[in-house]
Amino acid sequence: MHDERIKSNGTREPNQMAHKAQTAATRWGLRSIFSSLVALLIATIILAAIYPAHYGEKQLSFLLGRDREPLFSNLTDIAPSPATSSFEKQLSFLLGRDREPLFSNLTDIAPSPGTSSLCDVFSGSWVFDNVSRPLYKEGQCKYMLGQQACGKFGRKDLKYQQWRWQPHGCDLPRFNATALLERLRNKRLMFVGDSLNRGQWVSLVCMVESSIPKKRRSFSSRRPASIGFNALDYNATIEFYWAPLLVESNCDDPMNHHLDNRIVRVGAIGKHARHWSDVDILIFNSYLWWRESPEIKVSWESFVGPDKNYEMMKMLRAYKIALNTWSDWIQVHVNSSKTQVFFNGMSATHERAEDWGGIADHNCFEETEPITEGGYRVRRSTRGMMHTLRKAVNKLQKRGLDVHVLDITKLSEYRKDAHSSIYKEQTKNLTQHQMANPVTYADCFHWCLPGLPDVWNELLYAYILHN
Repeated sequence: MHDERIKSNGTREPNQMAHKAQTAATRWGLRSIFSSLVALLIATIILAAIYPAHYGEKQLSFLLGRDREPLFSNLTDIAPSPATSSFEKQLSFLLGRDREPLFSNLTDIAPSPGTSSLCDVFSGSWVFDNVSRPLYKEGQCKYMLGQQACGKFGRKDLKYQQWRWQPHGCDLPRFNATALLERLRNKRLMFVGDSLNRGQWVSLVCMVESSIPKKRRSFSSRRPASIGFNALDYNATIEFYWAPLLVESNCDDPMNHHLDNRIVRVGAIGKHARHWSDVDILIFNSYLWWRESPEIKVSWESFVGPDKNYEMMKMLRAYKIALNTWSDWIQVHVNSSKTQVFFNGMSATHERAEDWGGIADHNCFEETEPITEGGYRVRRSTRGMMHTLRKAVNKLQKRGLDVHVLDITKLSEYRKDAHSSIYKEQTKNLTQHQMANPVTYADCFHWCLPGLPDVWNELLYAYILHN
């Protein structure tokens, strides 16, 4: 009787007010159910993110985004401290332990609950290890150059070969030449840059050559600027291309150049870059050849012809223009789905012992131990160049490209003991004054092998293997 009324003719009529109230209640109920379902769906997604069925790459993909890879890539198989869980280990490696990585873009990602420390492979310490080091014997690598063969040229203390880099809170994967060659099957890997990158090329070739039968490896040279090591069974090549300033210069012949009379075309890179266009893994560096003086000669014209007009430019400004030229080429010509691009950070030099509390007017000569952490001051010019490189890399990231920076600077700064010093092939006759004062001709730029560049390659190996 509450839901109907009696008409004047005696028939019954539904109560309209009650009907509307019932309809409204029904709609409210449906909305409530829909809201509950939405809330349940959101809760399910959150729980799936926090407690996925499988750890590892799937969860990292969810956190980091599948459409791009962070600058410090997900080296998911690198083993951290035993106390951490599977996913915590992986995320710890990515985020860095005790400092923000110089080129990291992962600073806003929180660690997993219960993770007390984070891991950055570029932050660590040197551990003496005469069991697993060196990774190869100097005399057994036929590709060793006179610039790196310190034992051959008289160095007796070999402790510099037996230091292993130990990141805080995690371990680098053990280098496996066969695993690397499998990853390089039907591919080209190329180091591009100056003699430091050439030293790293020698190091990597020495690290893999013993795993390849002598008749199944070969050496090639495309003069004047390119050399290559070929693993025939893998159809893989490990190459080096000489371009000390990355862009074109009058120093582009590795056998015929003058460091003290550099002229650089900061806006021209095509002559070099045509040799890189179909390479699968590119490792660039460019540093030492820029910092020889506060100013550098810059040309906007071709080097062909008698007239070579140039202007004097501040070194950092010229370096910035050159890196922009390089990054523009990367953006246009590199297919990021096919090609991996790396840029080595600045390799340390040890020209002034005062920088680490040593004797005035001395350098790396007769140094036999690494520097303890915190005992070295980075030169101002180095900081400026690192900042310039960081801006060039950020520019590429904003354009949707990712360049992996191997931040080797700090770990290299500790190794004042690992330079070639006087133990190298001398390309010029020494004067009586130099022979009486070895400090005056000690090479504190390049490195002995086996030695520090092997660690650079272990870091590169981790990126390539686990990318």
